[in-house]
Amino acid sequence: MTIIYIFSILAIIFAVICIEIKDLLKVILTFMILNILISIVFYLIGAPYVAVFQLSVYAGGITVLLLAFMHTARREKVRKD
Repeated sequence: MTIIYIFSILAIIFAVICIEIKDLLKVILTFMILNILISIVFYLIGAPYVAVFQLSVYAGGITVLLLAFMHTARREKVRKD
């Protein structure tokens, strides 16, 4: 039971860090860690299917989508200069 609280507190800490950081790459990495922690919490409370969905869609898919957006945005910024 205390492990659930520990991972929940870590998830809240990483959510706050994700909001406060200005560097986009660090935000994406903390967002990925946040989603992994949320997936662990779901698994520990007895929802393994939700945990796998959280891990695959959010920690995997959305993170890759954000990284692709960051790569594209930097390329367009270089072209405008």
